[in-house]
Amino acid sequence: MSDVVLRDGLLSGLRLAVLIESDFFEPEIAYYQRRFAEEGAEVDFLTRLWGNDSITFQGHEYRAPFTADKTFEGLTDDQLRGYAAVIVPSGMVSDRLRYTEDVDRLAPATEFLRRAFDEPTVLKGIICHGMWLASSIPERVRGRKVVCHNNLVGDVRNMGAEYVDEDVVVDGDLVTGRTGQHHHLFARRIIELVAARAGRGGGA
Repeated sequence: MSDVVLRDGLLSGLRLAVLIESDFFEPEIAYYQRRFAEEGAEVDFLTRLWGNDSITFQGHEYRAPFTADKTFEGLTDDQLRGYAAVIVPSGMVSDRLRYTEDVDRLAPATEFLRRAFDEPTVLKGIICHGMWLASSIPERVRGRKVVCHNNLVGDVRNMGAEYVDEDVVVDGDLVTGRTGQHHHLFARRIIELVAARAGRGGGA
């Protein structure tokens, strides 16, 4: 984020979390870096650091590098509640993050998402293949309206969610998007909802 300048906007003073790993969709992640900053929000890109100070990941389309130095592991409940939104992006990010060494335990990223679902003040945004990360916690999306990539429709129905054929779907504190190509519509809706929750008017 060192090359991104924040300005006053609808989200000034608020923090958002975006999960990151290799095979991310570069246009989406670059858009989040700049669009949310344009509205004044600070964005933390969180990953599993595996004991490292930082990890440089590569994007899916162009192998573009992205260095992450923040982790969701060890975050307290207060720190989690400090985020206005937690976003699971498209690409293979969620598939990589749902790895767990012990198959009888949730992957750390899934555990983080589970905790986020338990915090109604935190908006959850999941787009495209991001719903993979919730596959081990189906009770968090059961009965809820969602959209996802066409390849995951069977998965979300097996999880008990209600698939809705729209580009962006809002169900309470959960926002879902169809594909990574819809990231601009997805981000706009998140900005609108976060601003409304913070008592700030205007559109994105």
